[in-house]
Amino acid sequence: MTAARDAADTIAAVATAPGRGGVGIIRLSGPQSPDIAGRLFVPSRPGFAGFRPYRLHHGSLRAPSGRLLDEAMAVFMPGPGSYTGEDTVELHCHGSPAVLRAVLAAALACGARPADPGEYTRRAFLNGRLDLSQAEAVAELIAARSEAQADLALTRLSGAVGQAARELGEALAELRAGVCLAVDFPEEEVECLPKAAFATGVAAVIDRIDALLAAGRRAAPFRDGAVVALFGRVNAGKSSLFNALLGTDRALVADAPGTTRDYLEEGLDLDGLPVRLVDTAGLRDTPDAVEQAGKERGARLARTADLGLYVVDGACPRQPDPESEALLAGLTPARVLGVATKADLPPGRPAPADALAALGLETVAVSSRTGSGLPGLLLAMHARLTRDAGLPEPDAPAPSAREAASLTAARAELLALAGDIRAGLPYDLLGVRLETAGCLLADITGETTPDDVLNAVFGKFCIGK
Repeated sequence: MTAARDAADTIAAVATAPGRGGVGIIRLSGPQSPDIAGRLFVPSRPGFAGFRPYRLHHGSLRAPSGRLLDEAMAVFMPGPGSYTGEDTVELHCHGSPAVLRAVLAAALACGARPADPGEYTRRAFLNGRLDLSQAEAVAELIAARSEAQADLALTRLSGAVGQAARELGEALAELRAGVCLAVDFPEEEVECLPKAAFATGVAAVIDRIDALLAAGRRAAPFRDGAVVALFGRVNAGKSSLFNALLGTDRALVADAPGTTRDYLEEGLDLDGLPVRLVDTAGLRDTPDAVEQAGKERGARLARTADLGLYVVDGACPRQPDPESEALLAGLTPARVLGVATKADLPPGRPAPADALAALGLETVAVSSRTGSGLPGLLLAMHARLTRDAGLPEPDAPAPSAREAASLTAARAELLALAGDIRAGLPYDLLGVRLETAGCLLADITGETTPDDVLNAVFGKFCIGK
């Protein structure tokens, strides 16, 4: 997809989520939008003189053949005052998939082409309505599964990260101006940037980058979510605990060992923290190849999860569990919580909870049947997952993973520059590192971002946005 093709074409897509709803929207964007909409729209008001900007018009939609498609509202948003920065028309129909397909087909028959994924937002970026950081935030806001994720996306959509990147770029530009004097007038007595002041200026930019990266790391669990894996011996109560935490019978529970032969996963909102909760196959020696494969998958998930819940049957005496203990040996206690299930029954002797404490594990006793201990377990999970995390202050920038990568690369270039200054390298060589760092910061807003990166960013969007 090229910018030239974008500017010439008028695109159309369903802009509302798949499925049935009270209202469904067909969005047209491009130079022919008003003409195409005018061919489909039949106003209900006598004396209609054309679309008035930003005004809802009532009428009906008809195909080029004259067939009635739906009763609808139409709104025209002329560029540059639209989302994409170009002429846009939205047709608000009833939210039947059949109706929306028919209206979209009629728009395509009148000269529009189907929009590519993310093409509306890509046009907004190319037309200067959004920088790249804001464009990414649109996709994050659409995909938000929690209030915290929505808040983080809205802060980026406001332009906070892009503005921080531009301010850093401006600081580097001031340093480059001082360097250029020394390079352009080497034989003149021109007052240029002293190297001590140069080093101080570079250090100040590094400090600001460090603050941004720290904010991004703290916000990452809330933005990206966390994985919590339940593991332990067969029949320890993992699936019952999984269901109890979710509040639904998602996992099959039975007395027969090996009921869970592969992992199950579901989303859980843990007080604003999006969690992917995973129930893994029980650990035991088994000749069953399918169960063995599921057990190995579960062990891999437990090793890579942000937090593991080591589940033991609290009503049974502590038994040797070499497979679980081998898995525990590769995990730090900070990444594991012990969970002793069946707290509504008399504890086994020796008590499994005591054995877990002896392994250095914080342990919570729960009953999946009565719900006893579950609030405490949820609090402990949240505390572990957010130990080094935290939401930034409202409107404070917290960069995404892509933006953090650009900031980290710029920081490395500036650290090398600081070393070059101390080594006494000439100004023309120092200027090269400044230029490179500036380009890396400009990648955040998309000013210097190559097409393959843009394609990767906008390719993740849904069609219609």
